[in-house]
Amino acid sequence: MEKDIGKIPKNEQSDIILRIDDFAGKRGFTIREFVTSDKYTGFTKSGVRILAKDFPKFKEMVNSVSDEDMKEVETSEEEPKEEPKEKPKKKAPKPQEELPDY
Repeated sequence: MEKDIGKIPKNEQSDIILRIDDFAGKRGFTIREFVTSDKYTGFTKSGVRILAKDFPKFKEMVNSVSDEDMKEVETSEEEPKEEPKEKPKKKAPKPQEELPDY
């Protein structure tokens, strides 16, 4: 069974598709990206699948998000971007002591 629920445009070449489907004998709710371009048209590997047994919990979590939670924040200044953390530098190996030849 495949039942498309809807789609959300992502950009000019791709949409986010929501559908109910069966995969490996198990029903689930799938959210995947669908691309339409000169090189490729079809689903990408990007996406998530919620098994039917986990869907009630997923639905509960989504429904717990209020419209107020999703309102855009209006600011007069652009929010500062977080500086990328520096990777710890590797310590140089200690030079080995040279032993005399006997």
